[in-house]
Amino acid sequence: MSETRAHVFVSGRVQGVAFRANTRNTAREIGVDGWVQNLDDGRVEAVFEGEEESVERMVEWCHDGSPAAEVESVDAEYGDPEGLSEFEIRR
Repeated sequence: MSETRAHVFVSGRVQGVAFRANTRNTAREIGVDGWVQNLDDGRVEAVFEGEEESVERMVEWCHDGSPAAEVESVDAEYGDPEGLSEFEIRR
């Protein structure tokens, strides 16, 4: 299986709605490594690393996110994995 990395920015009502916790839980269930954090401008930033299919599932998941989220847009850039070994919430 080929591995990839997605660097994702999610816009909308995505802070204060358990988006980061749901992202972490979903990534761990799917088997994707990386991190997620809130940005000062109201967006959520995340990095997903793992098998291409699993990373793509996480990017697609971001379009809906947590049940209380109202996602307006998801921007993803793909590249080579950097070797992350867990999934964590940052700030």
